[in-house]
Amino acid sequence: MSDQKKIQGGCFCGKVRYEFAPEFLAFRYCFCSRCRKLRGTAHAANLFVPQAVFRWLAGEDQIRRHDLEGTRFGNCFCTTCGSPVPRQALAGKAFLIPAGTIDEDPGKQPESVIFWDSRASWLPPADGLEKFSEYSK
Repeated sequence: MSDQKKIQGGCFCGKVRYEFAPEFLAFRYCFCSRCRKLRGTAHAANLFVPQAVFRWLAGEDQIRRHDLEGTRFGNCFCTTCGSPVPRQALAGKAFLIPAGTIDEDPGKQPESVIFWDSRASWLPPADGLEKFSEYSK
C-alpha cells in the first residue's frame, strides 16, 4: 500500500484488525433479504475497496467464511465474537468492508441503496420516528 492515510477497523473483540487506503469503489446500503438475515438489521452498509489497498493487521487466522450454496453470496466473521469482517468480493478484485466495523469516519457517504424493493415490510420511513442521542427506555 502507498503512504496514503489509512483507515483502520476490526471486530468487536479486537482480535481481527485491518486497514485500507480510502480508494473507494462503492459505498452502498443493501436491503436484500440475505443481508438482513446475515446482519440481523434492516440493511447492510458495505464499502468496497480495491484489493491492493487492503491489508490485514491481526487475526486473519480467527476468520471463518460461510458461502451460501449455489450463490456467490457469503460472509466472513470472527470466530471469537461473531462480528462480520471484511471479505474478498467482485471475483477477488476487491474487499467488501462492513461499514460498522470501521473505527473512524471514512470520509465518504453511501451513494446508493440497492435492493430497496426487497426491504422488510416493517421498515418505516425514518422521518416519523422519535430520535434519541443515547439509549432510551
